[in-house]
Amino acid sequence: MGKAKRVRMNKAWQHFKTITHHKLVVMEGCFKVGLYRQGIMHDLSKYSPAEFLVGARYWQGDRSPNNAEREKIGYSSAWLHHKGRNKHHYEYWIDYSTRDIEGGMAPAPMPQRYIIEMFMDRVAACKVYHGKAYTDRDPLAYYQSSKTPPPLHPKTKRQLEFLLRMLADYGEEKTFRYIRTRILRKQRR
Repeated sequence: MGKAKRVRMNKAWQHFKTITHHKLVVMEGCFKVGLYRQGIMHDLSKYSPAEFLVGARYWQGDRSPNNAEREKIGYSSAWLHHKGRNKHHYEYWIDYSTRDIEGGMAPAPMPQRYIIEMFMDRVAACKVYHGKAYTDRDPLAYYQSSKTPPPLHPKTKRQLEFLLRMLADYGEEKTFRYIRTRILRKQRR
């Protein structure tokens, strides 16, 4: 086997380990709050050829390969595939607006269970990429570091920011308990 092929195979293996580790961390968080189906189904599209092959090609280990693809070609084909299939991404919930909005597009409110999965996704991404240096403040700091605020529906934005702040201030155990006993319990009634 040639050196180039070994490098490609290693990157594919490292990418597989990264996305699987991320998926398992999200699954663990979802299970802790009672979102079992979402924990199991989270990010399965990342294993599809459309996402996996691109992710393996651009894998770097310390950030999303989608960003590297975006820098190289101006967009991320893997991300475009991913966001249209995974309801825990706010981009999935951008739709044509019936209101007079410039561009005609507006964020729709996300159902609670997808807001919770989006929160778990952000926590897991920080845990995976920060490793042992991770703190419960990291997901909020990453969210706040965005150059432009994400186009979230006001209700979705309030809920996500509340959970990120709660995690930063009170930690994972209290935040997950709040999600399980206060937010999701109301939905099950």
